[in-house]
Amino acid sequence: MTTSQFNLPDVGEGLTEAEIVSWRVAPGDSIQVNQVIVEIETAKSLVELPSPFEGVVEGLLVAEGATVDVGTPIISVTSSGTSAPEPAPVTAVTVLPPADLSETEGMVATAERTATAEEKPGAVLVGYGIKGAVASRRGSRSSKAAIPAIGETSDGRPKAPRLARVQQPIPGVPVIAKPPIRKLAKDLGVDLNEVTPTGLIGDITREDVIRHADQAKVFHNIETPQWAPVREERIPVKGVRKQIAKAMVTSAFTAPHVSLFVDVDATRTMEYVKRLKTSPDFTGVKVSPLLIMAKAIIWAVRRNPMVNSAWTEKDILVRNYVNLGIAAATPRGLIVPNIKDAHDMSMRDLARALEQLTLTAREGRTSPADMAEGTITITNIGVFGMDTGTPILNPGEVAIVALGTIKQRPWVVDGEVRPRFVTTIGASFDHRVVDGDVASRFVADVASIIEEPALLLD
Repeated sequence: MTTSQFNLPDVGEGLTEAEIVSWRVAPGDSIQVNQVIVEIETAKSLVELPSPFEGVVEGLLVAEGATVDVGTPIISVTSSGTSAPEPAPVTAVTVLPPADLSETEGMVATAERTATAEEKPGAVLVGYGIKGAVASRRGSRSSKAAIPAIGETSDGRPKAPRLARVQQPIPGVPVIAKPPIRKLAKDLGVDLNEVTPTGLIGDITREDVIRHADQAKVFHNIETPQWAPVREERIPVKGVRKQIAKAMVTSAFTAPHVSLFVDVDATRTMEYVKRLKTSPDFTGVKVSPLLIMAKAIIWAVRRNPMVNSAWTEKDILVRNYVNLGIAAATPRGLIVPNIKDAHDMSMRDLARALEQLTLTAREGRTSPADMAEGTITITNIGVFGMDTGTPILNPGEVAIVALGTIKQRPWVVDGEVRPRFVTTIGASFDHRVVDGDVASRFVADVASIIEEPALLLD
């Protein structure tokens, strides 16, 4: 018999510490290689860690809620035979909560969604030598009888597909939901006992949780919330919030910000979006004003490359490519995933990339790599009904553009007051790099595309 200790690894983000969020095993449990044993929160994301050892859990060395340094022993495992091999480098899959990128977008058709990484065996963490995460034996309720695969009868013959049945929750009967679905429900504040399942076996799906949360949001917005029972609350600053605070303070007090604003007649953009939605070339592709804004920024960057650079203290790094960041609000804080090489994309490809970025963030699958190496950022505050604001630069960038809400206002056209769709574009710049004339020309170029999208054909 040998006893091995599993030390908290660096999950590939170069971080020095993490918080133990929840243990998935307990002392006395039998575990296998690559079985998820613990969920941790780093400064960037939530990550599920698999075990590099097989055996019986002897003890949990760190309590839930504790923050420990990388390399600290967190669990001990007793196994028979020789010691387990040295773990291979870990590759993490982020488990961030869903993002409210747009509360007016509506739900995306679930038939087009692929299975998420956290719902696939072995897709949580990779690198311990054995493919496939093994489910915990603790509390197993599975039958010993063989279960036929979906789409087959018990004797292996194919059978006709069946539609998911909507089943009403039964009081007193435990709900059926996978761990990622339970995590999603917890982040959204959804009681699974109140969710109507639509899964093939009466299980609750991701779409069921999101649909229930959206319905609850409608009633929440029209009701006045009650005061919390306690007079004051303290929220620990850790994880993603701690990293956001550090980055924003560094950005605000290191880079001298200058901000510009302009009102824009976006009527032709709205007409263009409407035409694209009915175009056969965009069938099945989500189109929104954000797509035109993204194209406008890429077009304006080409004409004003200094807004797409970086300050390095020794020099100014001008980047001749665009990794376009899209700021996304999540229950745990702000994340800014970016579309790599957006400048090379057609309108249709960019629309698909924006849609995929939205789905990935909403489903909690945004990886640290997706948030690295951005060059310029859009923050779409218009989805929250805001007209404008003074955004703070994303660290490592020298420009950020805010798109305000688009709504009808009185506007003077050819000497007459007419109702037009109007928005406000705001932008902040690092004044060490971007001078006032460059910033003004850049904002004017973005505005010109919003006013006349046909300029993109030039």
